[in-house]
Amino acid sequence: MPNLDLRLTAGDDIATAIMNLIGSIEGIESVEEIADLMPHMDDPDSSSAGLTDDMGPGTHLLRIAAGNDTGIRRALELAQAAARDHGAVLEVVDNHDS
Repeated sequence: MPNLDLRLTAGDDIATAIMNLIGSIEGIESVEEIADLMPHMDDPDSSSAGLTDDMGPGTHLLRIAAGNDTGIRRALELAQAAARDHGAVLEVVDNHDS
């Protein structure tokens, strides 16, 4: 079963909306938020920790599973359009482990 991992930089509401939208595509088996093991350089001891300029939307690592490559391609196209419409940042994660 083909998988696609996406890193979305957006607020929780936008992430949920995009996940629901992708999940509604025919051929998509599942859309879930998985643990993101990438360090995000958010050192709590930093002199700028907690400043408003240092705060931003969260990151969400999404895994999309589909029955075939066509479903994955549709999911990516829809995710890109939705992220653009919501002012979010979307990155395709190159995952060689799955």
